[in-house]
Amino acid sequence: MKAILSRPSYLTLSNFKCHRQFYNLAAAHNHLTETRKGNGYALKPGISDVDPRSCCESKSLFNAHQMFDELSNWDVVSATTTIGDFARSHRHQDAISLFSRMLALDIRPNEFTFGTVIHSSITLKDVRLGKQLHASAMKIGLQSNVFVGSAFLNLYAKLSAIEEAQRALEDTHEPNVVSYTTLVCGYLKKQRFEDALGIFSTMPERNEVSWNAMIGGYSQRGYNEEAVNMFIEMLRKGLLPTQSTFPCAISAAANLAALGIGRSFHACAIKSLGKLGVFVGNSLVSFYAKCGSMGDSLLVFNKLPERNTVSWNALICGYAQNGRAKEAIDLFHQMQLTGLQPNAVTLLGVLLACNHVGLVDDGYSYFNQARLKDPSLLRPEHYACIVDLLSRSGRFREAEKFIFDLPFEPGIGFWKALLGGCQIHSNMKLGEFAAQRICALAPEDVSSYVMLSNAHSAAGRWQSVSNMRNEMREKGMKRVPGCSWIEIKSKIRVFVTGDRRHDQSDGIYMVLRFFLQHAGETQDSSLLAESLIQHCEL
Repeated sequence: MKAILSRPSYLTLSNFKCHRQFYNLAAAHNHLTETRKGNGYALKPGISDVDPRSCCESKSLFNAHQMFDELSNWDVVSATTTIGDFARSHRHQDAISLFSRMLALDIRPNEFTFGTVIHSSITLKDVRLGKQLHASAMKIGLQSNVFVGSAFLNLYAKLSAIEEAQRALEDTHEPNVVSYTTLVCGYLKKQRFEDALGIFSTMPERNEVSWNAMIGGYSQRGYNEEAVNMFIEMLRKGLLPTQSTFPCAISAAANLAALGIGRSFHACAIKSLGKLGVFVGNSLVSFYAKCGSMGDSLLVFNKLPERNTVSWNALICGYAQNGRAKEAIDLFHQMQLTGLQPNAVTLLGVLLACNHVGLVDDGYSYFNQARLKDPSLLRPEHYACIVDLLSRSGRFREAEKFIFDLPFEPGIGFWKALLGGCQIHSNMKLGEFAAQRICALAPEDVSSYVMLSNAHSAAGRWQSVSNMRNEMREKGMKRVPGCSWIEIKSKIRVFVTGDRRHDQSDGIYMVLRFFLQHAGETQDSSLLAESLIQHCEL
């Protein structure tokens, strides 16, 4: 029996513990004999020219692992096939181990071999291994191959080694659109938008996938205006969006509440795609709901050729967010009748619906049903929603007990929900306790100070309001400016707290003063006083 060859020094794989389960040599020989007979070959004792690929064809991966050491006629095709079989069987450590043996046998890997082992290192999330493979490719001279270079670029981008990804692109000879798009995705993942846009702008060729990457990258990370503008530019360049493009663009328009723009995207989708897929349809249901146009949302929902759980969730959450609890709850029961199982998002939508209109007992009932029938649905968000529901209705004892009986340690969101209820009902003692817990968890959190200040204001405790705001100034804490916007004639008008740069700021503040004076005449003076304090701080 030949000794197992040592691994090459430039590819250290000691960090992998490959659990080898070898059959004995006689059993392996018998198995190969039967395999060869089944393929029309005769295997004579003493002959070592067994075709290694027969092991792969028979899917006997354990035997292939042993035969790599026992047989002498391996070539790059058979070795790559064997490594690929291990990778497809999700045995990536074994695939890397065989690659090391392949190098030890002086079998030169090709681009397909590297493609397989690079994928294995991505699956194993081992960037150090990827760098070792890269060094091996450089020694062989394959690092500039566009197929290999793009594979390494993908490895570094997915494992967040963006500088190495940039160097891999520079080393690649004549990188293609896949290479550039992969690097763009890597920069977007790291939220380096200027770098991503720089690469995207200099790409010699851009296809639908490249545009989708930019639009999706902007949209998923909250850069909604950039996503919308990028989609519009894509249309101007004459490229046709796909079923994958529209959901990101429509989602960005929804986050902007840009109803007119979203309608034009809807029309474009019908014109470009004809039949809308379920992903585009779901994004439209959600879009119209976020814009408050529930009639259009329901219309799109009813026209969907197929509906999944996401479709129902979009409509249920839409009704909940628009304060239409009865429709949301009715839709929840209809969903159950179709046989689709509600998930965590469905339950959250139902609880939010109850919360918006103060259906405390109903919300508590749905929560308890889930806790008894399917507790796996429950997330911290559901527990926090119950705290908010109880607090807003003034049931503070139940809210306190619920928090202290939680099966986990309550986070800042729970105490903010309790503080919000205290602000509504002027429960200063409990509100201060909740604020203390928030400050202990997040000392730099500005919103807790603002909420407690508003609670003091609602109770008419102006000295406490002044003290709170002085404390915020001493700590250098600044309120995040409020922002709102409205779409008029397909143009979005944005309003920011304290903004003096708006081209119609004089008119805006004149109207604001009128509203404040009117509030002083018709409402409690505390509302006017608080509004004046906030206005003076602008």
